[in-house]
Amino acid sequence: MRVRVALFATCLTDTFFPETARAVVRLLERLGCSVDFPLGQTCCGQMHFNTGYREHAKPLARKYTDVFRDYDHVVAPSGSCAGMVREIHPTLGESPPRTFELAEFLVDVLGVTDVGAWFPHRVTYHPTCHSLRMLGVGDKPLALLRAVKALDLVELPDSTHCCGFGGTFAVKNAETSTAMLADKMTSVLSTGAEVLSAGDNSCLMHIGGGLSRLRAGVRPVHLAEILASTEEDPWLATR
Repeated sequence: MRVRVALFATCLTDTFFPETARAVVRLLERLGCSVDFPLGQTCCGQMHFNTGYREHAKPLARKYTDVFRDYDHVVAPSGSCAGMVREIHPTLGESPPRTFELAEFLVDVLGVTDVGAWFPHRVTYHPTCHSLRMLGVGDKPLALLRAVKALDLVELPDSTHCCGFGGTFAVKNAETSTAMLADKMTSVLSTGAEVLSAGDNSCLMHIGGGLSRLRAGVRPVHLAEILASTEEDPWLATR
């Protein structure tokens, strides 16, 4: 029986990194899932809630419940948005559908670590704060990456340290955010990796932006894009 899944793309991915959402669909369909993309989806309200606009976040949480209520599984390529739904929406009076970050859905629900991926690059992985501290995803993304054929996985020093993004934190506390980013970039560059991966495009945008200004030659690539890559349909560095 095919597992029916709804993709919650998230605002940032839908707007700036649609290739990640497409990669999630390719990956899940390859693993035998039936994937829907409900067109009524919108923001989960995280930005509003984190900035102190709790009442503005409530109708967005209600909208999320209404859009996804008929699905047994909702998958998001973002630990922060999945965390918002699972941990914060109930405090806003909602009973959200079962929502998973991508790596935990693959490992905990589908029961797979080897997804048949092929990615011949040297990669280091940044575990994002919400996935670690709110969702408890742990080393599931690393287990998935270790099973990717031809991938050279390099441990990131001080990996659990925040990259300094934190949504509006990076705007309100720009100097602190920049200092945290500098430390993270130093760690990334010390690995000699060609590719920096993570489960959240927000963090990849932040770190990748800094690395691009250094002309470091390190590409930020979402975990979903690596896992969707195969020898027959490879990820291309020109994307």
